[in-house]
Amino acid sequence: MAVEDAGKRALITGLSGFTGQYVAQELRAAGYQVFGTVSPGQTAGEREFAVDLLDRTGLAAVIREVQPDVVAHLAAIAFVGHGDVDQIYRVNVVGTRNLLDALAAAEKKPSAVLLASSANIYGNTDVGVIGEDVPAAPANDYAVSKLSMEYVVRLWQDKLPLIVVRPFNYTGVGQHENFLLPKIVSHFRRKASDIELGNLHVWRDFSDVRMVAASYRKLLAAPAAIGQTFNICSGHGYSLGEALDMMGEIAGYKINVHVNPAFVRANEVVRLVGDNRRLTAAIGPLDIVPLGETLRWMYSA
Repeated sequence: MAVEDAGKRALITGLSGFTGQYVAQELRAAGYQVFGTVSPGQTAGEREFAVDLLDRTGLAAVIREVQPDVVAHLAAIAFVGHGDVDQIYRVNVVGTRNLLDALAAAEKKPSAVLLASSANIYGNTDVGVIGEDVPAAPANDYAVSKLSMEYVVRLWQDKLPLIVVRPFNYTGVGQHENFLLPKIVSHFRRKASDIELGNLHVWRDFSDVRMVAASYRKLLAAPAAIGQTFNICSGHGYSLGEALDMMGEIAGYKINVHVNPAFVRANEVVRLVGDNRRLTAAIGPLDIVPLGETLRWMYSA
């Protein structure tokens, strides 16, 4: 990878999170000095700041100190089934507003600010492959919080160079086991004979976190991306059954699947498959990793 951004300063909110670590690797490889925020209570390493997104004064101080050239806002409550609804809205909506406020007030303005929304905002739709212009129909509090965040972002569109991304499902080494695919991989790794899951009749556009991180890096360096919203996806849907079959082949045995009603979500989104043509038009061809390869990487890690 060319070191095209040597010396530039990148700020990642949620640096220690699953996605943040991979985006940091991408940006460092491209020559950026990477700074980041981590949650209060976490140990902050070099170029890291333990600050709450709800701490407006602390957040503004971080922006003044770092003076970022680019920002990737990844810090969020990212689990759909998170139990504290108040926290989902405070972090995802008010926290984003505080960050934008601090960036707009800074003397040095960044050249690009990427904000992670979610494909969950589309909800249940009759559209087979979802483009960015499909109307939002959020079906849970997490999705509503992300759509609300997008409306907050619009308030700053004339003050900051903003890019909104809507990642579809993605996974990889290091993702928490309360997410579906890491849970499945973990069961196979420990040779479990049975697994309890929720809705089995769902289809998802699963991407590899490394492709997602590379897409974010390229968007931050693409002037044409400013002011736009992008689906981050492979464009290919997999059923839960297909994912289980792939893992069975990798591990060499078939697991017994049981539906646990406690894991069945109300208003479950049945099919979520994205159109990535706008993304490829902005950054070029995607290095899409087949789901089987991603699962094998996770299984052998």
